[in-house]
Order: sequence, then C-alpha cells, then structure tokens
Amino acid sequence: MTETAADTAQTTNSARYFIGFDLGGTKMQCTLFNDQLAPIHRRRKKTRNELGVHASLDRIAVNVERVLEDANVPASSLTGIGIGCPGPVEWEKGVVRVAVNLGWENVHVGEFLEKRFGCPVSVLNDVDAGVYGEYIAGAAKGSRTCVGIFPGTGIGGGCVYDGQILRGKVLSCMEIGHIKLVSSPRQGATGMTGTLETEASRLSIAGELVKLAFRGEAPNLLKAAGTDLSEVRSKVIAEAIRSGDKQVQRVVEEACEVIGFAVANIVLLICPDTVILGGGLVEAMPELFLKEVSKTAKRHVFDCYRREFEIKCAQLGDDAAALGAAAWIAKQVANTPLRK
Repeated sequence: MTETAADTAQTTNSARYFIGFDLGGTKMQCTLFNDQLAPIHRRRKKTRNELGVHASLDRIAVNVERVLEDANVPASSLTGIGIGCPGPVEWEKGVVRVAVNLGWENVHVGEFLEKRFGCPVSVLNDVDAGVYGEYIAGAAKGSRTCVGIFPGTGIGGGCVYDGQILRGKVLSCMEIGHIKLVSSPRQGATGMTGTLETEASRLSIAGELVKLAFRGEAPNLLKAAGTDLSEVRSKVIAEAIRSGDKQVQRVVEEACEVIGFAVANIVLLICPDTVILGGGLVEAMPELFLKEVSKTAKRHVFDCYRREFEIKCAQLGDDAAALGAAAWIAKQVANTPLRK
C-alpha cells in the first residue's frame, strides 16, 4: 500500500525512511520505503551508461532526490541508502570494483552517496540484494539459508547464509555463473570455457536456437524472431515451445540440466534449504525450469540431502533488489550506532 503525500508529510518529523536502489546495466529503480519496509514511492529510469561515471553517479543521486520530493519526504528523514550494483563489490568501503556493462572500475559509490545525502550507505552486489529481498519477503521467506541463481544475459548468483549475505573478507562473492561445470569449449565474455554461464545463460541458449532456426529445425521460432540473436527473447522462446518446437524445448532442457548440476554442487557444499530460480527465462517458463532443474539436482546429491532443500521460483520480480538493498541498510543501521 502506498501512503499519500499528506499522510507522509504529517509523519516525517519522527519517521525513518530508507532508499533501496537497484542499478542495472539497462535500467535503474529507486524505491522509498518506510521503517516497516513498505514501499512509499518508486521511480524507474534508463541507466544511460554512456554518460560516464560522474554523470551516472549524479543521475543516481537525482533519482533519489526526485523520489523524496515526489513523496514529500525531506532528505533529513532519510535514515539510510542501500544500493545494489552489478559486478564484484568491495562492500565495506562501498566500491564497485568492476561493472562491465556500466564501464565502471573502482567507483566509490558509497562515499559519493554518503556525502550527497549525509546518511549511511550500503553498497551490495545487485544479485545479493535481490536474493536478500527474496529472503526477507519473497520465495525464501522463513528459510535459514537460501541461494539464488538468475539466468539472464549472464548468470548471477547470491546467497544468504543464516541471515547474512555470504561475502568474502573484502569482496562480494557467489559468482555462480563462472563456475566450471563441463568440458565444453564454448567460451564466454571472461574467456573461460564450460562454465554455467556459457552453457545455460539466455545468451547461450539463444545462440543455439538461432542455429536451429537457420537450419529449419525451429519453424515457430524462425517465424517469430528470424535468425536475429537479439530477437530471441525469453517470451519468444517460451512461445516457440508452446507452439510445438521440440528442438527448442530440448535446448532449454539441456540448459536446465546444467543449472541442476550447479544446484547439486551448491547443496553438497552448504546445504541451503531454499534455492531460488529467477530472471526473465525462469519467469517465462517457470514450470519447465522447476521440473528439469529439480530433477537433475535431486538425482546428483546424496539421498539424505534430497529432502533437505526445495527449489522455488522468485516471487518479487523487479522489486527484489530494491527491497533487499533497503532491508540490508536497515539491518546495518539497527545494528550499528548512527554516525553524528
């Protein structure tokens, strides 16, 4: 439920508000939450990474300011900002080490926002933020430990272990998409071969499907997208399967099997009770992904583990990372005395 501006104005003197910001390669979403983590107002804009680092940071700040203005909340009532960013993050210092899609390297996001708004800031990896959102209020609510796997252009991963985002001493981790699983020579953007991302990302799947379309083995896909890789989107793939393209279904099932291997490996390592599958591919074909990934994962773990984890589809969609980032900074503020 969204509060009215008048209701908000009456309570801003004593209320605490948090910003959850999801910074992606193509879009950014800024959401204002109250102290119960209920959304008050949100704003979505294109990322426009061609602007460069300084202009991009200013664009982030302007979106925060506009959300506060639209909700009639003064910046002085802002208790904290959580922002999820793509790529490895030096979480304690709030530095994005590398964000390839943004053209960023060693960008001090936390310092910039703290100076601009005068409140604590937590900088998270965007998938960590999304998984934490699902842990707080989505598919993994009530779990002890959850792992998220999100196939898209690449494959992102994150983990909440016993209530804490699993991270290294300095950097964010859980780069699930880059773990090596098979001996395939297929190469990804990193130059690594046989990884989860090279075998099961949407881009990898689309590459195989274009070949099928070109050879005439996927007539429905060919009619909908031709052989243009950029047109082979998640919904197009799902519709081709529904229309009877058996070879398209086979390729997707093979990708699900590879994801299932990854899930089995993770279960054997840390035994999460919930594994979340998310992203556009999963949203377009939830039943197929749940069935095939679960079948492979359950088959490749010890019998005693098979009843100890459940695979679910993400529930929060585009709102997960913003909620997770806001919930994380709220947790940090609650556990740490505010700086004067």
